[in-house]
Amino acid sequence: MDKTRIILYTLAVELDWKIREKTARVGVVGLGYVGLPLAAAFARRGFQVTGIEIDARRAASLRKGRSYIEDVSSKELSALIKRGVLTIEDDASAVGKLDAILICVQTPLRKTKEPDISNIVSACRAVAKKMKRGTIVILESTTYPGTTQEAVRPELEKSGLKAGKDFWLAFSPERVDPGNKLWKIENTPKVVGGIDARSTAFAVGLYSAVISRVVPVSSATTAELVKLLENTFRSVNIALVNELAQICDRLGLDVWEVVAAAATKPFGFMPFWPGPGIGGHCIPKDPQLLAWKMKSLNFEPRFIELASTVNGQMPLYAAGRVARLLNADAKSVKGARVLVLGVAYKPGVGDCRDSPSLDVMHLLAEDGAKISYHDPYVPRVAVGGRAWSSRRLTDAVVRAADCVLILTAHPGLDYPRIVRLSRRVFDARNAVAGLKGRIERL
Repeated sequence: MDKTRIILYTLAVELDWKIREKTARVGVVGLGYVGLPLAAAFARRGFQVTGIEIDARRAASLRKGRSYIEDVSSKELSALIKRGVLTIEDDASAVGKLDAILICVQTPLRKTKEPDISNIVSACRAVAKKMKRGTIVILESTTYPGTTQEAVRPELEKSGLKAGKDFWLAFSPERVDPGNKLWKIENTPKVVGGIDARSTAFAVGLYSAVISRVVPVSSATTAELVKLLENTFRSVNIALVNELAQICDRLGLDVWEVVAAAATKPFGFMPFWPGPGIGGHCIPKDPQLLAWKMKSLNFEPRFIELASTVNGQMPLYAAGRVARLLNADAKSVKGARVLVLGVAYKPGVGDCRDSPSLDVMHLLAEDGAKISYHDPYVPRVAVGGRAWSSRRLTDAVVRAADCVLILTAHPGLDYPRIVRLSRRVFDARNAVAGLKGRIERL
């Protein structure tokens, strides 16, 4: 065995030992809703963790123990920092001391629906400048199939180190569900795919120290597609039931009753529920990443694009239903007082990214409606050049509305009281099921 092969073998053995003994120094690049909970999870298990957040204001907040992520409390964050197991940096200077680097930066879509991986590229360039031999790098950012091999690997190899020889590289899709009290990082199975067998093995070993079940797949590209399949599956099925809601409206049927009855079948059916659209960072975006990739290979992903079209039209459909209700009360949209309940994209969180509630509010405001809203998780919101602040849900506020529009079914709201006080309720989330009043559901 020549000297180079001995050195590389030694590096591999050393990394494996560090992971097993939890002495591997772990870095997390990007401390958002994926990165911060991940950094906290490794720190809780006793790893020395360096969190890297290039937004200096966010980094300063974290250093003071102030969390802006609902799944990591400020109390827990402060405790981890005080124990010395979590350090926060606002640049990549610490990369050279790390044994494992997890990249968790955002991957938005451009207005043209093309993927924007500039954050991934920037992170890789910063890592490449300082990365040492014997490091495992894992990308967690959701992206199109091929990114790890075609974009991440070349950027990291600009360091002069070679993937699979001097360092190891893998992809592991995040499966964070913000606000979920049952499924956390530790008990949600983790898919891992490396660029080679050893990369996969190191990634599996690292995550196994924190996560109860790790699922290896044959390649990084396979792991990338797994993530896109998960959310495309949801997008397509939500589109189907959103179209069913419109069918039921035409037939004079209750879509909620139809889906609930179908869900009693113990095999071959999984219930999805309609709504005023889809929101969050994943479901609206991820199918488009796959669609873009396939178009570049001269394949037309018609099924995926149809689902995105149906879901994208739901805010307009919901706004139209509100207009129809107001018309039944001899009121026009212009000048009507509409009280929106819930502007976050899902119940129990304050995240408004791509929330369909904002689209519905914008559409009604454009038609002249006087919009107000209440959301216990979102104090302020701006859309279409207009800004609103959440109002207290007093009796007077509810009574004053020509229509109360439930767009996000937050827990803790007194829905019987709201229905009792309301002139008219349009429930897009089945939040007032079983209640009596002037209610119409999506």
